[in-house]
Amino acid sequence: MKKLLMLSIGILSSSYILAQDITDAVRYSKDDIQGTARFKAMGGAFGALGGDMSAVNINPAGSAIFNKSHASFSLGGFNKDNTISYFNGGNSASNTNIDLNQLGATFVFDNMNSNSPWKNFTIGVAYDQTANFDDEWLANGTNPNNTIGNYFLNNAEGLRLDEISALPGESISQAYSEIGSIYGVRNQQAFLGYEGFIFDPVSDTDDNTSYTSNIGGGNYNQRYAYASSGYNGKLAFNLSTSYDDKFYFGLNLNSHFINYERSTFLEESNSNAASTVTNVDFENNLLTTGSGFSFQLGGIAKLTNELRLGLSYNSPTWYRISDETSQYLGTTVRDGGGGADYIPVNPNVVNIYEEYKLQTPSKLTGSLAYVFGKKGLISFDYSVKDYSNTKFKPTSDMYFSSLNTDITNSLDTAASYRFGGEYRYKQISFRGGYRIEESPYKDDNFYGDLTGYSLGLGYNFGNLTLDLAFSQAERDINHQLYSVGLTDAVSVDSKYTDVILTLGFSL
Repeated sequence: MKKLLMLSIGILSSSYILAQDITDAVRYSKDDIQGTARFKAMGGAFGALGGDMSAVNINPAGSAIFNKSHASFSLGGFNKDNTISYFNGGNSASNTNIDLNQLGATFVFDNMNSNSPWKNFTIGVAYDQTANFDDEWLANGTNPNNTIGNYFLNNAEGLRLDEISALPGESISQAYSEIGSIYGVRNQQAFLGYEGFIFDPVSDTDDNTSYTSNIGGGNYNQRYAYASSGYNGKLAFNLSTSYDDKFYFGLNLNSHFINYERSTFLEESNSNAASTVTNVDFENNLLTTGSGFSFQLGGIAKLTNELRLGLSYNSPTWYRISDETSQYLGTTVRDGGGGADYIPVNPNVVNIYEEYKLQTPSKLTGSLAYVFGKKGLISFDYSVKDYSNTKFKPTSDMYFSSLNTDITNSLDTAASYRFGGEYRYKQISFRGGYRIEESPYKDDNFYGDLTGYSLGLGYNFGNLTLDLAFSQAERDINHQLYSVGLTDAVSVDSKYTDVILTLGFSL
């Protein structure tokens, strides 16, 4: 991919239509806690169990289960295998990374008043990675119907020629930046297509609003490269207490972090007789950073010595997000004499957008666990989250208002089911888990359900524990290339494989 030289910066304060869309809402609303090895091995079904640092991020009352102060950190190896298909082309890709995905400690303070039913209090802090965005794949195929030219033509239709073209004496960088700051991103896309000769105006007048494509009908050979990196992280500040060793209550105050980078590069070629433009290179780069706040409330009840019931509420997360983008376009244009010229349209501009807000949906989790003394346990968590409640703000913005309506119409309530079990033999623990996460979309053909299983081992040295987990999950999605024009989708079948090692200490 081309490396863009950042010669200037364009600040777009009057338009949000960089292309925030429903996929952004889903990306930042999901929470897939990697967690400790014990947590992962048991499918994350810890809402009624507690006694684990990652369990605190499911139910904040879980820290009150600790009898002693405790700390843990986890190192994980994460692999994502993609099988890609696009028209008549197929590819595969694999991405692996190693990361410190969990770190936390809980400090237990016994109540000095032995007559009080409030037995102890805990204070803790826990960091968990809630999403890993590292991904890279390549799709290629022959599209029999649709060209990237339609992306630029559709953006241009209805816009005045003088609003998508440079003034006399203006450079590409100056015109691109000014058009973006005055008219918005749609006009910028039209400007790129016009300068790249992808389309021509019907009449060469300032008030022209109709355009004709210079890419003729036929087959289009397309190659689309996708690369992303970054993470979502959550830092929880935890308070909890136990009442009569039967009821446990907890509160989390959470700080959230977003760091997301994405780069896409499309190469298209054609030999269609009616085409003046035979090749198009189109690159888009995005950097998103953000921070947010949420809170959690939770409780656990020991109904009997063996049976435990848990309930927790996750508030919405209120994010403040900033975006930066850059673009490059290059076209090969026939010169009429049998030759061709390569036309680079490189604005060398980083668009910086006005900060906006995103409110993700709340989540409610109910949990049930049965403990067989010191021999083992089984547990079950059920969570529900209504993704249609996701909102971009300010809602007074016309684009965000329309986008929020689309979110309400396209997204749905999604449930997750997590099952876990553990069997202990002396110092060794054997663990297993299974989970199902429903698609947040009403049309799950676009974004499928996630299913996965997990296995694990643990060894208790006394004040030191060492745990290992292996998990694997699968999900199929259709990745739409662009929001208008070339809206064809790449089918991506993903398999996630994680190996996590956790070291835990009793303090």
